Amino acid sequence: MENMERRRFLGMTASGVAGAAGLTSLSGCGAGSGSGDVTLKLVAADYGDPGGNNSSETYWKSLADAFTKKNPGIQVEVTVHSWNVIGKKLNEMVESGNVPDMAQLDSYANWAAEGRLYKVSELLPIPAQAAFLVPLAEAGEVRRVQYGLPFVASTRLLFYNKSLFAKAGLDPDSPPKSWEDLKTAAKALKAAGVKIPYGLPLGPEEAQSEADMWMISNGGSYVDGVGNYTINSPRNIEAFTWLRDNLVAPGLTNPRPDRTNRQDLFDAFGRGEVGMLNGHPTLMPQADRHSVQYGTGKLPGKGGAADGTLGVADWMMAFKENGHRVECGKFLSFVYQEKNHYAFADRYDLMPVTIATTERMRRDPRHKELWRFLDRLNGAEFFPVGKVSWATINTELKTTIGKAALKGADPKAVLSGLQRKAEAADKKAER
Repeated sequence: MENMERRRFLGMTASGVAGAAGLTSLSGCGAGSGSGDVTLKLVAADYGDPGGNNSSETYWKSLADAFTKKNPGIQVEVTVHSWNVIGKKLNEMVESGNVPDMAQLDSYANWAAEGRLYKVSELLPIPAQAAFLVPLAEAGEVRRVQYGLPFVASTRLLFYNKSLFAKAGLDPDSPPKSWEDLKTAAKALKAAGVKIPYGLPLGPEEAQSEADMWMISNGGSYVDGVGNYTINSPRNIEAFTWLRDNLVAPGLTNPRPDRTNRQDLFDAFGRGEVGMLNGHPTLMPQADRHSVQYGTGKLPGKGGAADGTLGVADWMMAFKENGHRVECGKFLSFVYQEKNHYAFADRYDLMPVTIATTERMRRDPRHKELWRFLDRLNGAEFFPVGKVSWATINTELKTTIGKAALKGADPKAVLSGLQRKAEAADKKAER
């Protein structure tokens, strides 16, 4: 049986779930500060793309103003950071004692294990807790207690530029299905003068995601079925060795993938400079703004299209330090009201995390293109965010794992070094 650390989406429905109306009430939350004027501080990640005029700061300011209008005694100050730096910034804040009231990030378990976070049951009433998609809510648990509130989710598909495919003599309606197909297409794109046949973002922004997709495409993963790290498994080593020898060494990717960030390649895709890359839903509106004719397909696997894909969930959490439990609960309930949660998911073409909002997106024909990503949730594999050591290893992966794919690199040595650090971090977390 799969455990909490290596979760696969097994469905999109749950029984006994109250609707979004349950998110508007805070009865049963218990005592807290709850009196006088309070200013809550929230640190959040930016989902916008540079030059797109869609920074998340705009969304949060509007939401904070609307919340304060309904709750005059509570102000909300939001600081938005790019994904490149938010983890580092938040760690520095916590370590220096300048702890925010709430944060929205891609990990939470280390702070939960240190006793810094409120339990979800201390923030939201039962109907509000029950409104989340069950597997995502469970993925927010550390040692069977939920501390992380899922914020948005996404899955990954292979994107390709149809115009560049046609220019290279490739079928614009047939994405590559296997690694060999991918290599063949990349060679043809390079011969046709395409600047970056395959975009490989293994830089510090999101190296852990691109790396995991290559592992998944060969039946590998960061952890096994019982939650033990398997970073240097034979399947993972094989995936990076193939990537090194068949795409990176022949010059079919961007130079120095270990220094290339995802957003840089998304921007290049919008400029028509990238033939193929793995992407999430926010790449769609960016490509549309630049009139890029693109197609999508399943992740290419060793012997054919991969069965699984990467699923990513980001998390909201509330810190105890400032004692604003009741106020945090009120604001978080407001954030997850259907209209507010849907507004964010709609703005960035991401997948919502509550049942009611997901069903609404399924009914919205404007999001027909997003349905293909929703379909991939069934079977998607998520990072082991419930492991206390994950935040430490996630940071290490971002700066190190890209080196395993470089020309002349030793994938086994790089992955084994990460494995040793992961095992050491795991032991430390268990003390």
